[in-house]
Amino acid sequence: MPQSDKRRRVVVAGLGDTGVLTAIRLARHADVVGISAKPGLVSGQELGVRLSRPEDWARDYWITFDRFQRLDRVRTIQARLTGADLSARKVFAQRGDRTTVGLQYDALVVCTGVTNGFWRQPGLQSAADVDAELRAAHYRVAAARSVIVVGGGAAAASAAANLARTWPAKRVDLYFPGQRALLTHHPRTWRRIRRRLADAGVVMHPGHRAVLPGGFASEQITSEPVQWSTGQPPASADVVLWAIGRVRPNTAWLPAEILDDDGFVRVTSALQVPGHPGVFAVGDVAASDPLRSSARNRADGLVAHNVRAEFAGRPLRQYRAPKRRWGSVLGVQPDGLEVFAPTGYAFRFPAWSIDRVLMPWIVRRGIYRGVRGPERRRDQS
Repeated sequence: MPQSDKRRRVVVAGLGDTGVLTAIRLARHADVVGISAKPGLVSGQELGVRLSRPEDWARDYWITFDRFQRLDRVRTIQARLTGADLSARKVFAQRGDRTTVGLQYDALVVCTGVTNGFWRQPGLQSAADVDAELRAAHYRVAAARSVIVVGGGAAAASAAANLARTWPAKRVDLYFPGQRALLTHHPRTWRRIRRRLADAGVVMHPGHRAVLPGGFASEQITSEPVQWSTGQPPASADVVLWAIGRVRPNTAWLPAEILDDDGFVRVTSALQVPGHPGVFAVGDVAASDPLRSSARNRADGLVAHNVRAEFAGRPLRQYRAPKRRWGSVLGVQPDGLEVFAPTGYAFRFPAWSIDRVLMPWIVRRGIYRGVRGPERRRDQS
């Protein structure tokens, strides 16, 4: 008879958007240990709201681990992952004081995500560091009279729209390489977002592919003129935001044998690492499909099911990836929130429902299974 999974240890490597949800799903069924470089969930979502309204963003997307009720059973370790011995079923990490941690596991779920721009960085940070980083980026953009946003994805569109709405007197220009932005979304989504950008006063410049300056790091907010390989004259602004999708998987700590040519974790359709029973990957770090869509399709539930199924000797479920991206693009706006389906049609949450229904009941209660207010944190051990 298979050993009860309640006595098994699951290490969840990375506690970002997907890792937190995975740990919550497993917390009732196993001894779960989560490793994170941050002291809480610092989401990679909604860049535009993060820059323009950091207090609103922090309320919903910067949540210390002690506030998640379903993480009460999870042991969280703040450390930087440094290695893994998959044959010995052990991972290694280093704390901020340089002491090392070695953890045995029965199952390992890799959720370490990607580095992407200044807003998704893998380094160790304290709560004060996170707060200071939020304020610094906001103040720099707020002080600018003009902003260039470079990129054609959802982060770029979100940044341009939210900055223009928050500061109507600020000139905001959005440059993207194709004839339309949001190429991985349905064309209907772009048509709707294009109207929203125009209504906000964003000036759009299709057909502009940026030349990356020497020593370029997309985690920086820059101010130098932007050159174009497509032949247009340089463009200048007080601030240049780079949201060009140059993601780098946070997998330097993993054996190269389980990574694809771009450094993402190779997985089967069950989100399991081939040849390594008990090792799974989910979220942006997993090479599940060309869009790496398990980060945005609640695959945390599937991978948690498969961890338990493997412990019990049951068949694993298969992940079915959508062909297009979906979800929110601009985040919460004064008139509510639009969530786009893969077909490009939008479902609208009216403004009154955001703080009364969506966030308290659907997100905090339904998805996260309970989130305490900042004044009601549990005692730290």
